[in-house]
Amino acid sequence: MRHGKKINHLGRTASHRKAMLSNMAASLILHKRVSTTVAKAKALRKYVEPLLTKSKNDTTHSRRTCFAYLQNKESVKELFDEVSVKVANRPGGYTRILKTGYRLGDNAEMCVIELVDYNEDMLASASTATGGAKRTRRRGGKKSSDAANTENTEATTATAPVTDAGTAAPAVEAAAQAETEAPAASTDATSAPEESTDSNEETKDAK
Repeated sequence: MRHGKKINHLGRTASHRKAMLSNMAASLILHKRVSTTVAKAKALRKYVEPLLTKSKNDTTHSRRTCFAYLQNKESVKELFDEVSVKVANRPGGYTRILKTGYRLGDNAEMCVIELVDYNEDMLASASTATGGAKRTRRRGGKKSSDAANTENTEATTATAPVTDAGTAAPAVEAAAQAETEAPAASTDATSAPEESTDSNEETKDAK
């Protein structure tokens, strides 16, 4: 009986399973995502996430421990130089499993397991979603806004005649001033011939 034995043997011996998970973990660190079955991805997540946590402490002992699991110098270098910087502020949950359907041959459930901090599309969409301000509307907020709009329109209509009258007043004053100036000019024009007749009479008397 296998009571309490929750490990998934994946249909392999211990040595085969260990070698497979080691190779998959090295590939995940180097390529940032791996396409595999859901059962293998869940087993890989338990295998690789402790290594990612250990990479945050860059010491010789940590590097040797990770190399004992990965057996790949390039992946260890990538883990401690690049990946550890990305996951430095993340308290766990370094990987994501995205299901992609079923395999054609044996109908096995397939997925993509990837490092969370290296999916730029999802990071960009998450930042835009959280960047907008949260809108909250209290009860009756719409009614109060409608009432405010109606008050504004009434105020503008009430002040409109005042502004028209204010603009019309200078025009009326200008017209009245023009009328008062016009008779004065005409009287000056009529007085001019009288002055000329007086000058003619003086010349006649002199003769």
